Amino acid sequence: MSSREATNTNAPRVLIVEDEEALSLLLAYNLEAEGYVVERCERGDDAELLLLEGPPDLVILDWMLPGVSGIEICRRLRAREGTRTLPVIMLTARGEEDERVRGLSVGADDYVVKPFSVPELMARVRALLRRAAPERIAGRLAAGDIELDRETHRVRRGARDVHLGPTEFRLLDRLLEKPGRVFTRAQLLDAVWGNTAEIDERTVDVHVGRLRKALSHGREPDPIRTIRGAGYAFDETFGR
Repeated sequence: MSSREATNTNAPRVLIVEDEEALSLLLAYNLEAEGYVVERCERGDDAELLLLEGPPDLVILDWMLPGVSGIEICRRLRAREGTRTLPVIMLTARGEEDERVRGLSVGADDYVVKPFSVPELMARVRALLRRAAPERIAGRLAAGDIELDRETHRVRRGARDVHLGPTEFRLLDRLLEKPGRVFTRAQLLDAVWGNTAEIDERTVDVHVGRLRKALSHGREPDPIRTIRGAGYAFDETFGR
């Protein structure tokens, strides 16, 4: 039904819903080259299932699809609270002005007519993500005296370097993206290990423990909150 085309779980996720396989593969290749995690599917009803399981950061959506049309999918996304602001770029072979207006009227953020320039589409993807979720494309995340650099894979707390393993680095990256948000163990497994990983949820507790030990020395306050029966969150009041 779908394919996951990359494994960098900290990168923004893009869902391509396009029944022209050659175009879908071309878009996936170019998105991967820019560091995105890409999922693809060819049918509108399959896209509906993927979107209900967990919305990506952006959808590239063809107008005409088998199963459910792209315009109907966009209408349903805008009707649901969890996807009301999800960025959507619609693709279509129709270039008439009234069709373009119709696509935008149901809530599409952008509208691209085939054939189109791939570099232009990539620029539109970057612009939408920058506006909708700047933390997903930021090179540096910081809260209080903790700073994470995605490009150099370095973490600092105040004047000292924090040495983290790759799993603890990805875990901190995810928590720092949304300070205050409570992530369940299942959500952290999906974000840090990938949704195909056969790992027990208790593994999350072990790595959170290692992360806490690395981040907090002596009397330094612990920035990670444990929410009993729910999961973990980076303390939104940390450093204030």
